[in-house]
Amino acid sequence: MRLVRSVFTIPVMAALIWGCTQDAAGPRGLAASFSAPQTDFTYPKNPPRVEVSPETVVPTGLPYCRTTTGLVLTCYSPSFLRTAYNFPTNLDGSGQTILIVDAFGSPTIRNDLAVFDRTFGIPDPPSFVVLCPAGCPTFNPRNPSHDEIGWSIETSLDVEWAHAMAPGANIVLVVAPTSSGNAIYTVEAAAIARFPGSIMSQSFGIPEIFVHNNNAQIMQAHNNYLAAQAAHITVLASAGDLGATNGFGTPNASFPSSDPLVTAVGGTQGNPYVFSLTATPPLSCAAGATCSTGLVTFTGPCSSATGALVAPCTPAGYGGEQVWNETTPIATPSVATGGAPSSFFSMPSYQSGLGLTTRTTPDVAYNAAISGGVLIFYSALGPTLRFIVGGTSAGSPQWAAIIALANQSKGAPLGFVNPALYQLGTCAGDFHDITLGNNQLAGTPVGFLAGAGWDGASGFGTPNVTKLVNDLVNGACS
Repeated sequence: MRLVRSVFTIPVMAALIWGCTQDAAGPRGLAASFSAPQTDFTYPKNPPRVEVSPETVVPTGLPYCRTTTGLVLTCYSPSFLRTAYNFPTNLDGSGQTILIVDAFGSPTIRNDLAVFDRTFGIPDPPSFVVLCPAGCPTFNPRNPSHDEIGWSIETSLDVEWAHAMAPGANIVLVVAPTSSGNAIYTVEAAAIARFPGSIMSQSFGIPEIFVHNNNAQIMQAHNNYLAAQAAHITVLASAGDLGATNGFGTPNASFPSSDPLVTAVGGTQGNPYVFSLTATPPLSCAAGATCSTGLVTFTGPCSSATGALVAPCTPAGYGGEQVWNETTPIATPSVATGGAPSSFFSMPSYQSGLGLTTRTTPDVAYNAAISGGVLIFYSALGPTLRFIVGGTSAGSPQWAAIIALANQSKGAPLGFVNPALYQLGTCAGDFHDITLGNNQLAGTPVGFLAGAGWDGASGFGTPNVTKLVNDLVNGACS
């Protein structure tokens, strides 16, 4: 695995295992890893976002949105990402169930999903259930220590975009009463028991360096994932938004994406990456021309002289991508995709042959840019707001939707999918191989370079969904 460092270079990451007992077959050595007192921890959640000006006409102006600060940023509706990542038109996730796990939830999620669906012409889900196994909490926006506002925005992101990319799937929002690890894993256990064969998305994580004194709680989560594996449930998690080090001096992965039974989703941005367009630029794409926002190409005619298009552009296909690493004024502090060796878990067999010594994330990637983010609707604080949201938490629910499509096509759940993904990682055309960029967060000393094949910044890359689903169903390259 290739590192990029500001000051020093160490080619092997074994020195980063902080006294953990490692087991070549998996995380079984974890139980004896720590002797420090066992304390609960809480998951932070504050998805990177920019509010869209109410004067912006959505979706007429896509793929551009004016923010409340006057910038014009790239923004996407579901049709743009479905086109760019080549989602199949004959699958919608029918008969499948996606579990969205969030703390606190959102009191207006049903309304927000309905507005989202009406705006973008998406049918309502066949079933949308809010499941509170430990009791549904009362929304308290004045709870800064747990950032209930951030969690409620995350809830809108997760539910709206899992549904958007698999509109025929049932959605179950699994709500924990607090953001503590114990509370989240308690409700997860209940959902796993109730929904065998489903897909579970976790758009949250915490640096391993914060939880290395809590072996019992890591095992609580891992036991959930063992139960999920037995129930043929696919489990995914976002890889983090603070680069390879999570803001510290040495690489450390984000948990729970670092668990070997979880599919870790990293982040990308368009190549070329377009930060913003100045206040009132002329925007145009001529009739019949193919234009690009980096990740997504589109065709005209569409034009404007005010910074937001007055006629919608038509998404055409895939452009290009690089590792997500934003350092512009909209990303303050800077953000970058997570991805690093785990200090908890030994190398799983599916990662053998990659030159690794421990479980290392991410496994796959997905669009995570803020300029190039996805649109969500949110009204928990009053009138409906629109946000452009980025981060790897946007990728986990959309990858859950991809697995729902594959399960529908197969007629049976794929379940634990990591071995299959690594088997198909060398298939021609299943992934967009990300070879440009790194996940060295600005101001930190180390990150990992993208390169051909699997790498520690983007995994195998982003999906060509139609071909990947076909190969997942058939179990081989086509």
